[in-house]
Amino acid sequence: MSFSDSESSAHGGSGGEYKFFRQISRDRKFISTLISLTDYYTKCLDQPIAGTGDQRGRHILIMDKVTVKVMSHSCKMADITDQGISLVEDLFRRRQPMTTMDAVYFIQPSKENIVMFLSDMSGREPLYKKAFVFFCSPIPKDLVNHIKSDVSVLPRIGALREMNFEYFPIDSQGFVTDHDGALKELYGKTAENTRKFDACLNVMATRIATVFASLKEFPCVRYHNRKSQDDATATFRDLVPSKLANAVWNCIEKYKSIPNFPQTETCDLLIVDRSIDQVAPIIHEWTYDAMCHDLLDMDGNKFVVELPSKAGGKPEKKDVVLDDNDPVWLELRHAHIADASERLHDKMTNLSKNKAAQMQSRDADEISTRDLQKIVQALPKYNEQVEKLSLHVEKEFFSQVRTGTSVKRVLVKQIAGRINRLIRELDLRELGQLEQDLVFGDAGAKEVINFLRVHQDASPENKLRLLMIYACLYPEKFEGDKGSKLMQLAKLSSEDMKVITNMQLLGAPTTAKKTSSSGAFSLKFDNQKTKHALRKDRTDEEETWQLFRFYPVLEELIEKLNKGELPKDEYTCLNQPIATATDTAKGGSAANSGAPERKVHAHSKRSRRTSNWARPHHSDDGYSSNSVLKNVSNELRKLGQRVFVFIIGGATRSELRVCHKLTSKLRREVILGSSSFDDPPLYVTMRGGKASWQDSWGLSLVELKASDIICFNSQ
Repeated sequence: MSFSDSESSAHGGSGGEYKFFRQISRDRKFISTLISLTDYYTKCLDQPIAGTGDQRGRHILIMDKVTVKVMSHSCKMADITDQGISLVEDLFRRRQPMTTMDAVYFIQPSKENIVMFLSDMSGREPLYKKAFVFFCSPIPKDLVNHIKSDVSVLPRIGALREMNFEYFPIDSQGFVTDHDGALKELYGKTAENTRKFDACLNVMATRIATVFASLKEFPCVRYHNRKSQDDATATFRDLVPSKLANAVWNCIEKYKSIPNFPQTETCDLLIVDRSIDQVAPIIHEWTYDAMCHDLLDMDGNKFVVELPSKAGGKPEKKDVVLDDNDPVWLELRHAHIADASERLHDKMTNLSKNKAAQMQSRDADEISTRDLQKIVQALPKYNEQVEKLSLHVEKEFFSQVRTGTSVKRVLVKQIAGRINRLIRELDLRELGQLEQDLVFGDAGAKEVINFLRVHQDASPENKLRLLMIYACLYPEKFEGDKGSKLMQLAKLSSEDMKVITNMQLLGAPTTAKKTSSSGAFSLKFDNQKTKHALRKDRTDEEETWQLFRFYPVLEELIEKLNKGELPKDEYTCLNQPIATATDTAKGGSAANSGAPERKVHAHSKRSRRTSNWARPHHSDDGYSSNSVLKNVSNELRKLGQRVFVFIIGGATRSELRVCHKLTSKLRREVILGSSSFDDPPLYVTMRGGKASWQDSWGLSLVELKASDIICFNSQ
């Protein structure tokens, strides 16, 4: 069975045009792909085409719960109807017969789905004229045989094909497999040798593999080898990355039968789990994107904003989506919140200089015919700018612009304004400074205790997140009854304590030395004690904004992977590695071609970052709209082989930001995959916090722990 409908490689190295991950995902998932294949098979069947030859409006699309999610991550309902779909149906809902129309099934190859499909098309009166069935992942042979065994259905099948896209793009360089409960199902106390464990791992591997089938990429598969299988101390949790890597490899090997699928390695895949960096999901990240999802009440990427009424009345509430379709969001999302605010101020200042805005502040009697002409000429651009900025700035700005008031004296931010108010109200600057000082070894137990004593009114969630970071550095401070006393000082409950103890299931990295749990606990600390550190300052990075020191471990891993410097004993490779940037440097590696040399700016490890107000907005940092990443289309041939990283247990905004940044820096498209995409509040409370961890993980303080293409035609 042909595993893919795509006929050409997505990689620029094959001589064709380079296509980015999101572009390929959209191209393949747009309903036009299914319709074009349906039309092709219709011609194979020699079916007469009604009307004038226009085939639009004659198809019914039928999907299940999973494929609806797959489709919704890449296109809108308007995109579906524009391609000739007159009706979209749920596979498991009762449907009216449409015997004169063809049905396009886009479904998972599960037994339940096959039974429903056969029920639709069997018997004397099937629901539809013809059925064109497309599976989102490989179909087992026993299910193929089950379909073939129904002789009444065979003549009514126009096509039966594997499309192989069962992943969910959540960003131009990110995807998830939709396993929100991965930590519970793969690392829980009772997860070992269970059906849920196997099912979660197998589905996750299948969905990861469909990414490579869609992109026509054959990866060199590496995984974080926490402990060898021969190690007597290894637990089943230590072997999860290894098991997933092997499952992915088994799936990808079967894809070699896809037309034009590479037979040798074309990219890198690194599989790790949340143990590589337990700080990233809980520390306060200070970018515009991270702050939005951390502090605001957002539903995924949806946000409720108040837009100024065109009639001058009460503001209108509207649900908006913060995604790639918003150019302002696209430019500011990875910028520091202070930088984002500054850029918004500049944009609004420029907006106030628009002729249409200036003329609105004048009396009607003062406006001449020539002025009116200028207003008409400037109005389209003005309205476009207002529409783009209205999501990010508050309505007061627009009223002030109309009355001619100086924008510099106005609170002009809507999203950014709410964030800045919350930063002040929650006193996040001091907390954020302490978090980063802890991570970089500039603070220790004394500073944490002092903060908890002084800030008794801090939110329970923020105090819990601080103690989780503290536990990564000083696990000995939570042994015995020490942890309980710390929680009492922070005024946190015993349920909150379970979240901290759960972290040790994944093996939180630490430089701390074990101490006796029988020692007495005291809230007094020796100033001379050596402080621990989970990060080292990156001396090759320019100083930018205050509270922007933190970087996820993933950044170092990807850079080492690019240089071929990952420790082989810790990051095992399942197949023959592709030539690394280091190995091929002498031969002019595509991965390094065009990569700029970075000037080293050394600074003290204990220095405090201060705002650099003169930082140019056209900087090559991967954050601004004028960055190399945006203009990289002009240098597509310089992009090297892709790097894929998959994190079991949830990815973070900071890790996604790093992938965008390194794509520009390394000249290799870096794609981040994960079982889920988690914001700190969700990670703490849902992914394994409080009640859910206690019930499912059962922890205590002691135990921390298809073959050929099937086309039925007249032949």
